[in-house]
Amino acid sequence: MSKRNIKSWLTDMDGVLVHEDKALPGAAELIQQWREREIPFLVLTNNSIFTPRDLSARLHHSGLEVPEDKIWTSALATAAFLRDQAPGGSAFVIGEAGLTTAIHEAGFIMTDTAPDYVVLGETRSYSFEAITKAIRLINKGARFIATNPDATGPSAEGALPATGAVAALITRATGRTPYVVGKPNPMMFRSALNKLGVHSDGTGMIGDRMDTDIVAGIEAGMHTVLVLSGIADQTEIERYPFRPKEVLKSVAELVEK
Repeated sequence: MSKRNIKSWLTDMDGVLVHEDKALPGAAELIQQWREREIPFLVLTNNSIFTPRDLSARLHHSGLEVPEDKIWTSALATAAFLRDQAPGGSAFVIGEAGLTTAIHEAGFIMTDTAPDYVVLGETRSYSFEAITKAIRLINKGARFIATNPDATGPSAEGALPATGAVAALITRATGRTPYVVGKPNPMMFRSALNKLGVHSDGTGMIGDRMDTDIVAGIEAGMHTVLVLSGIADQTEIERYPFRPKEVLKSVAELVEK
């Protein structure tokens, strides 16, 4: 499938559109092109801390105009999954506004009294008390869900422990592994496709990671585009048994002149 046959797009955010709050080459022009031509698109992120409104504002400061309804986070995907699995259910949630807002808007009750689920997301202030409570609730039968598998996240001072690291702690204490909704689970992409109302056939996925964006894009049946403006380089590509449909230096190569 050539780029010209793609009718809708999903794109990762960090390493594809922005790097350390600065827009990457071609990102602003590509988003403007999609908006002007009314091409359906969503910007995806495994980060569950921020609401789409927060992320839209952050992207605006980076020089990118992305409306909040064009942003799909692992928190929104998790909330959509829970709503589909157990409408009107209950959950004990460890996370920030991005996750708690999404789960609330999905019609869930948040409680620490016999919840259906324990939902673990990204947070900058993991509480030992909350983690202990999560462990006890899972041991009593609550199902364990995590928004994303990332073990660490970036900060100006260096790596931070992220959802995957805390999930490993809970798993070690309970013997239960979480169902992880975010990338590389293709569920994240399928829920994004559902939001757009489009099919995987005819949709492109742009990412900078082989182990999340590209593998999940392939598994979801999409046209995959790896950009070398983020984590991956040519050596990284050779490590994997699968290949993206296209490898580009940056999203600037997708902007039609």
